[in-house]
Amino acid sequence: MIEHQAMQQHEVTMDTVRELGLLPEEFEMIKKFLGRVPNYTELSIYSVMWSEHASYKNSIKWIKTLPRKGSALLAEAGAENAGLVDIGGGYACAFKIESHNHPCAVEPYQGAATGVGGINRDIFTMGARPVAQLNSLRFGNPKLERTRWLMRGVVKGIGDYGNAFGIPVLAGEVFFDDSFNTNPLVNAMSVGIVSKDSVVSAVAKGVGNPVYIVGSATGKDGIHGATFASANITENSADDIPSIQVGDPFQEKILLEATQEVIKTGALVGMQDMGAAGIICSTSEMSEKGKHGMRIDLDKVPLRQTNMEAWEILLSESQERMLMVVKKGRERDVEEILNKWDIGYAVIGNVTSGDSLEFYYHNELAAKVPASSLVLGGGAPVYDREYSEPEYYKEFKKFNMNQIPEPADLVEVARFLTAHPNIASKRWVYQQYDTMIGTGNMTTNFPSDAGVFNLKELNKALAMTVDCNSRYVKADPEVGTMIAVAEAARNIVCSGATPLAITDCMNFGNPYNPEVYWQFVKAIKGMAKACKKFDTPVTGGNVSFYNQSSINGREEAVYPTPTIGMIGMLENKNHHTTLAFEEKGHMIFLIGKSRNDIASSEYLYSYHGIKQSPAPFFDLDEEFAIQQALLDLIARNLVQSAHDVSDGGLFIALLESAMPRNLGFDITTDAEIRTDAFLFGESQGRIVVSVSPSRETHFIDYMVEHGIPFTALGHVTKSEIRIDDVSFGFVADLKQLYDTALEKIMA
Repeated sequence: MIEHQAMQQHEVTMDTVRELGLLPEEFEMIKKFLGRVPNYTELSIYSVMWSEHASYKNSIKWIKTLPRKGSALLAEAGAENAGLVDIGGGYACAFKIESHNHPCAVEPYQGAATGVGGINRDIFTMGARPVAQLNSLRFGNPKLERTRWLMRGVVKGIGDYGNAFGIPVLAGEVFFDDSFNTNPLVNAMSVGIVSKDSVVSAVAKGVGNPVYIVGSATGKDGIHGATFASANITENSADDIPSIQVGDPFQEKILLEATQEVIKTGALVGMQDMGAAGIICSTSEMSEKGKHGMRIDLDKVPLRQTNMEAWEILLSESQERMLMVVKKGRERDVEEILNKWDIGYAVIGNVTSGDSLEFYYHNELAAKVPASSLVLGGGAPVYDREYSEPEYYKEFKKFNMNQIPEPADLVEVARFLTAHPNIASKRWVYQQYDTMIGTGNMTTNFPSDAGVFNLKELNKALAMTVDCNSRYVKADPEVGTMIAVAEAARNIVCSGATPLAITDCMNFGNPYNPEVYWQFVKAIKGMAKACKKFDTPVTGGNVSFYNQSSINGREEAVYPTPTIGMIGMLENKNHHTTLAFEEKGHMIFLIGKSRNDIASSEYLYSYHGIKQSPAPFFDLDEEFAIQQALLDLIARNLVQSAHDVSDGGLFIALLESAMPRNLGFDITTDAEIRTDAFLFGESQGRIVVSVSPSRETHFIDYMVEHGIPFTALGHVTKSEIRIDDVSFGFVADLKQLYDTALEKIMA
């Protein structure tokens, strides 16, 4: 009776239920799980754990259809904090990508910084040491001051946190479109390396084992952050700034080093980062996984603010905190290490039998809930939302290239695209990141289509990339997502590596909108097809719905963006391939077919201002065959450089290959294809390679023998760019345009 009285401190009404973002039918489910009406603290627990951000209730049905098995996988998708892949020699690679979109929309600096911190903690709570970071960023029109404010904050947040933490950024992408004016997308990826016998699981078991909270003290920052991330951005979202966490990269750095030492003691049962939903998330997920319960005393949690209520302590998303379950009797081994590193900690409870999580506050029971009822795959609701094809999809299909006049001055088009912020150098961004710390980055002076990290212990290298063209996915979600997977694989292959596995970050609008949900379902289907073809299972990732703005009463979703983070293995480091032309006189070939296709190209979208067209040409089987051929060509040392044709088309690919060594090129276009389509179209499955004269015959023989389509384009020159005997200027001038375009906008 005393317990029941203590738990009824706040009256729960249907208004409270709605304010916490729960549906009436979910409230009924909660009452069935508990066998009574929940109190306010318990209702708050369910509101965050059953939010879209934490439970994936509107996406898990379709997520489960993705290919999630592979010979190299050491953990199935969702089984651990991050994907885990065997890379040989007794080592594994842990990697994951996650979004921090909503926090960045209202507080870009801390939103981005804590996104970096959170994704790195997901990696090192598994026992892995983070070795590389990547990011995929989407912003609105860069001419808007708000866009520039968001971008400055996000880039500085990523740079300040990552640089202080001491992990290099190896790759990334930045994309601009008006659909992201209010709601930017900030997707952060972390890659770590761990000895297979040192992997730590996020599990709680062993009755009586003590439960530790380790790291920073708990404050009111980030409370209901998971709920905040599961709602549209509105004109009043800035009022939710208390939902934004505040990061401390130096605390995270010592937390990393300390946890690495703790793991070596063998005293750990399990460990998990406290990210979205804080203590309640870590306790429930670890308990459910271990089929045990916990008793937690919330007044033992170290606080940095006074007068915090039980539900606030449970839901706080204060950063740089971990939950550890330690073997009883081994407490001293763990505490000695934490004391050495001057890291705060407290024993806040212990593991119990059964399924109950019991949270006490000042010796009174504040909440009692079954752990299994809270989590994905347990009692959390799963919905099958309706979806319908949008009207725009049919309109996009009506596009006819013949109605687009070919410009008289293609040199002007080339200069326009070279300076376009979606294509021009992102130097303004990456110069704010430390890309060389740790001496593992192999692409600093050897630019490649993917980031490449030196695995010195294994005499191998790990290639990594993030890719997605939101414009393609908007035009055709299924084809556009297949292209995203294929382009990621193409970048890995052009660097000389074999694709291994992916992690994904699914950024979409409101799932209750049938047309948005149609985009999501189609994207999942496209991803599944492509991943099966490339044998790149999905190791895990993140779904970010509600990237949708409610401004002046009008709803607008961002362009659908299923970001693909992919890793690949470079078994022989001598096969690491650059995108850069190496010297004058080398022959330039195009592997793949050029087509009369300008659909969804940057050229059509931005130069002509035509926003409605289908996705560019794509053939999955053709793409796969071309990539396999390139890997073989690289292994046989028949190509000097390789660079994929993507944004901006063939001209931009050639220019990006020419600029690193200030070389030029002289090519001839295909008379059977419109010149603008040949130069600026973005049909898929094409790769530019350069071949030394001594290997030209061997290269051609290989291509003919294997039936791989290719074209001899021309040759590398000293400095001038010539196309069909017309001068497009000197590479130094175009490089100046390319390098400074974004800097001028940001200034």
